[in-house]
Amino acid sequence: MTKLTGKQIADAGLEGWAYLIGGLQTRISTPDFATGVSLLNAIAEAAEHEDHHPDLDLRYTHLDARLSSHDVHGVTERDVRLARTISALAADAGLRTESATVSRLELALDAPAYATIRPFWRAVLAFADNPAPGMEDELNDPHGALPTMWFQQSGREEPRQRWHPDVWVEPAQVRSRIDAALAAGGTLVSDDGAPSFWVLSDPDGNKVCLCTWQERDRSEP
Repeated sequence: MTKLTGKQIADAGLEGWAYLIGGLQTRISTPDFATGVSLLNAIAEAAEHEDHHPDLDLRYTHLDARLSSHDVHGVTERDVRLARTISALAADAGLRTESATVSRLELALDAPAYATIRPFWRAVLAFADNPAPGMEDELNDPHGALPTMWFQQSGREEPRQRWHPDVWVEPAQVRSRIDAALAAGGTLVSDDGAPSFWVLSDPDGNKVCLCTWQERDRSEP
């Protein structure tokens, strides 16, 4: 099955779903834990019928779902279909999908020669190589519990920041995130990469990238 582009996913009009780093994500608020369990069971039954299984994270106040087709390392029509099914199941339970509070975190390590340090981080985190083509600079938790780690070429000039987080959000949430960061004392360092990413800094100069799927040469960073 063919991997969809960010534009194709946006055109699908999936209300309450965000396209974040090769997957579709949503959050469904629940009034109690039992309601969340019931909805999870309904989604599990539908997933078995489709023979396509989401990652589900059940908490006391909400249920998170993430959909991705691992055979193509991205989102396909089967993910879009199951997303619509999950939205319908939530609606049947009097609930709704939403993506305003959904984001995804990656950790980037800036290094002048990252090939020499990458094996250390792979070992100490018990991570695995990303099998997708062109993703040799990335390490993943094989259990999906910890953030992805990737490496970025940097210079050797000091002082320099070695770590920075990448926070992925849907495009509609960028402006509110930036406004909140500025109101909290932050600075917009650069929007040269927009709408793919914006660089912000806290009052101490620590940087973070706010990222979206838009205008990227490849579907993954």
